[in-house]
Amino acid sequence: MTNTFEVRRVEPEVLYDLRRRVLRADNPDVSVAYARDTEETSIHYAGLLGERVVVSASLYPSESPINPELKTYQLRYVATDFDVQGKGLGGIVLDVAEDELRSLGVEQVWANGRDTALDFYRAHDWQLIAGSEHLSPETKLPHTIIYKLLLSY
Repeated sequence: MTNTFEVRRVEPEVLYDLRRRVLRADNPDVSVAYARDTEETSIHYAGLLGERVVVSASLYPSESPINPELKTYQLRYVATDFDVQGKGLGGIVLDVAEDELRSLGVEQVWANGRDTALDFYRAHDWQLIAGSEHLSPETKLPHTIIYKLLLSY
């Protein structure tokens, strides 16, 4: 990697190509736009090597299936381009996202984590909800509900 890695907030459309290629098997017939992408409270991050988007992550205010009394966001569309997976770039984007959520007073973040990515989330102190395993209605791939408390007592 010769380019500098940078994390930026972006408009959701910037992430659509990476979402499609990594999360939807590059299927041109599948929509990667989400109805909530353009809501004012939605947050989208791009991890960039130079100007190339190599990591995506989007966050949406949400009631959580865990600790519903907490101010919570849902993490969706986390993708890391194939040639840079395992290099720590996704974790950098996740850390930036979690720091910003904390600064906004968010107490918890949750996601439907792909089972193939659960080790990544565990390495970043996310917890799995036992018995929450399910197939994604969108991808038909195995997922598990995961979450992380952002409170700092």
